[in-house]
Amino acid sequence: MKIKAKYLQSIIITSVLFSVLVSQISCSSDKNKKTEGKLKGEIVISGAFALYPLAVKWAEEFQKLNPDVVIDVTAGGTGKGITDVLSETAEIGMAGRDINENEIKQGTWAVAVTKDAVLASGNTQNPVLADIYKKGISKELFAKIYSEQAKTWGEIVGNANGSKIEVYKRSDAGGVTESWSKFLGIDQDELKGLGIFGDPGVAEAVKKAPNGIGFNNTLYVFDAKTRLPYPGITPLPIDVNGNGTLEPNENVYQNLDSLIAAINDGRFPSPPARNLYLFTKNKPTNDVSIAFIKWALTDGQKFCKESGYINLPQAVLDGELKKFE
Repeated sequence: MKIKAKYLQSIIITSVLFSVLVSQISCSSDKNKKTEGKLKGEIVISGAFALYPLAVKWAEEFQKLNPDVVIDVTAGGTGKGITDVLSETAEIGMAGRDINENEIKQGTWAVAVTKDAVLASGNTQNPVLADIYKKGISKELFAKIYSEQAKTWGEIVGNANGSKIEVYKRSDAGGVTESWSKFLGIDQDELKGLGIFGDPGVAEAVKKAPNGIGFNNTLYVFDAKTRLPYPGITPLPIDVNGNGTLEPNENVYQNLDSLIAAINDGRFPSPPARNLYLFTKNKPTNDVSIAFIKWALTDGQKFCKESGYINLPQAVLDGELKKFE
């Protein structure tokens, strides 16, 4: 009987231990099922003012789909984004220009995600605005303004108006400056004018100066909601063919949608239209960063047009996605 009692006791203990083990495995399995497929984590996105409004929209929508993800988006210019990503204070950067060879050598890995344009921005009280919208301003005349060869607005439209041109440029390392200088054919270090920090700063300076001219990314001239220019600021039209007349196919500035259409079909030149990029230090390994960038290249594209940006062709997007392979 003692042997049987010990045997029975052993069976009971073994059964209890087995039950506990099965219970633990079951709980662990349930836990894995609950978290399976869900993203959790925090990422910081830093860089170009050009991409900032869309990146904020993307972050908001992505977080709705992934409530355990926190995304912090800050704008400070492409240069700041490069610095932040390479120093690993940000996981993802935003660029308003192509990534250069030196940055690639340092490990910068980038994908094009959308497109916009740099616009010459002027004040709605410009003394010769009506003439500007009849004649347009050629690339050569813009270059004269930004090299200080042209001093008055009368020189730009061919009359005697002596209003002195007040020239503004970016003081920070923004991709907008590179795109604008490429369009003008002037080294960006040679651009003249009063340096102002950031897109919002340049736009505000122009709004306060009837004789002012600056250059801004599209969404700091046009309001994405109304699709019209912000009060006090207006795009200054490009005389693309340089014949001294703003022809109907060159007058594409009625609203944001007419400008987007012109960028899409090539009536608005590139540069100053250009691709915008998200980038990381080396090929991303962070699950949240990978998921966010892939989503931006796929489902996130539906927010481009409403946010005032241009969708890249599907073949281009497919090519960018292949960079993850």
